[in-house]
Amino acid sequence: MSFDRERFLPVSIQDMERRGWDFYDFLLITGDAYVDHPSFGPAIIGRVLEAEGYRVAMLAQPDWRDPEAFAALGRPRLGVLLSAGNIDSMVAHYTAAKKRRHDDAYSPGRRAGLRPDHATIVYSNRVREVFGDIPLVIGGLEASLRRFAHYDYWEDKVRRSILFDAQADLLTYGMGERATIEIAARLASGTPVGEITDVRGTCAAVKYPDVCTYPRVEVPSFEEVSASKEAYARANMVEYQEHDAVVGRAILQKHGRQFLLVNPPAFPLTTEEMDRVAELPYVREPHPMYDEMGGVPAIEEVRFSVTHNRGCFGACNFCSLAFHQGRTISCRSHQSVIREVKALTEHPGFKGYIHDVGGPSATFRRPSCQKQLKHGMCKNRACLAPEPCPNLDADHTDYMLLLRKLREIPKVKKVFIRSGIRFDYLMKDPSGEFFTDLVQHHISGQLKVAPEHCVAHTLDYMGKPHIEVYEKFREKYFKLNRRYGKDQYLVPYLISSHPGCTLEDAVKLAEWLNRQGHMPEQVQDFYPTPGTLATCMWYTGLDPRTMEPVFVPKTPHDKALQRALMQWRKPQNRKLVLEALHRTGREDLIGYGKHCLVRPDRGARSSDGPGERAPAAKGKGGGQSAGKKGVGPTRRESVHSRQRVEKKEARPARKAGWAKAKPKKGGRKK
Repeated sequence: MSFDRERFLPVSIQDMERRGWDFYDFLLITGDAYVDHPSFGPAIIGRVLEAEGYRVAMLAQPDWRDPEAFAALGRPRLGVLLSAGNIDSMVAHYTAAKKRRHDDAYSPGRRAGLRPDHATIVYSNRVREVFGDIPLVIGGLEASLRRFAHYDYWEDKVRRSILFDAQADLLTYGMGERATIEIAARLASGTPVGEITDVRGTCAAVKYPDVCTYPRVEVPSFEEVSASKEAYARANMVEYQEHDAVVGRAILQKHGRQFLLVNPPAFPLTTEEMDRVAELPYVREPHPMYDEMGGVPAIEEVRFSVTHNRGCFGACNFCSLAFHQGRTISCRSHQSVIREVKALTEHPGFKGYIHDVGGPSATFRRPSCQKQLKHGMCKNRACLAPEPCPNLDADHTDYMLLLRKLREIPKVKKVFIRSGIRFDYLMKDPSGEFFTDLVQHHISGQLKVAPEHCVAHTLDYMGKPHIEVYEKFREKYFKLNRRYGKDQYLVPYLISSHPGCTLEDAVKLAEWLNRQGHMPEQVQDFYPTPGTLATCMWYTGLDPRTMEPVFVPKTPHDKALQRALMQWRKPQNRKLVLEALHRTGREDLIGYGKHCLVRPDRGARSSDGPGERAPAAKGKGGGQSAGKKGVGPTRRESVHSRQRVEKKEARPARKAGWAKAKPKKGGRKK
């Protein structure tokens, strides 16, 4: 679907000439294809600067092998702003097993290899090669999460702050609008970039600590955290705790003869500012230069979606959100979201469905508590896990009312929620009215939630609630589905090989899944991405919150054993599952009973005891008995429909009596 080039930011000299420009102010380089949509960080920054009166040109996925590709648009007047794209370039290129990915949803036609590894560093060095000492500011998720000395999983070593390797003047972390506007204003006023060291939400390299204008704390140096895992863990915890716009201090970390100065986070945008940023004149489409290349697939997930909030106080230890957007919630007004949805209904491809009204976690539209607004986030207490804080404000009314307004807009058939729903937060809603609305109106066939595991101490390392909370949520979910005659499924996301998860814990997870009658079609192996507390645990073997040792399944074989247990029915996993059960002394799970995961080898004794007759094999999974009512699924895995496989979580629920509800005559069942 092609749109007029004039509506996009310029991407060529010809585009600038058509606008009558004989100069421009900022060159914005991105490792993603250029998609002019508010879900893409470079597009937001470009439009924000444009709204401030600056001329901005976009250079997307330049050929890093050719320095001249970076000079294609000429030298900007004020500076270069650079991002690797929406995700870390190494995550974009490699799986958790460090295998090269074959496609890239953020590139035209899913073509892989259009950006380099460590894109921020490579692009920055090319900019220096072409433009010399021009002011260079790096930002985006890759720069944000690598702002301190950090462990790099792919090189298996601690790297220094990306600011130094990139030879950049400044680094903006977090969402970046406030910091970028202030930097641009100072550059435009003639302030040398070397003197811009005090902007909140930025990092700079300085020679002396006294340059810092904020209350400050110093963490172990790059040299110390490279040599000592204990020093790394201590530094990581301070970095995490000080990421608070209300009470956070500046952080100094020595790198050789220089200091990395990380100023306190920028204050979150107000509702009015969020509205303004969201309603800038985005085209909401990929640039038409990609039409002949197959377009940019990443737009499909967000084209008819709306982002209404930022920040997440869920504080999962494996998630980068707390270290990037922060734990303070900011949100848009109802009126702004309504205007955006009304505009979407006029899109030529709109078919009546809003795919998502969400954000990092869809239901967060208010601070976790009022205390947070004055005193910041609690440093040694999570809002939701392992138990919800007594001060937690879990009222879902505002979000519920917003969704009700959106459902009433002409041309809108359905409004779905596909971004994360914190089921533990939902269960604390005092009225429960939103849960009813969710089941009746906002699920597109299946609801995906993230219990992640079932063992209490593993969940504690993850920063997730204990499994009993999920089980209560699950029970209520299917009860409401039965009440309203809905045939909707529940898909649990799970992680294998997370720090703190032993092989015995993985066996317990397999048992739990077997009792639930669910085997995941896909398994997420823990991925140590920069900046998170879980990555710190993975690298150091220490919990930075307590400095106590943590078991970490690191070897490929240990990880394969845990992953295989989550998909125990697959024939190719049989040997690994048997090995895991023997190693943990759980031979009771080898046999023909309903509780068993695999059958014994021929000639081996069954754990079911003498006198029990083995049932005939059913399907490829073999040995999985239907058992009593409510136990496992009796249908074999479908290899033809991923969606049907994902939906199997609900099937045992219906067998256990959670069938479709039949409304009473004369009205809906109460």
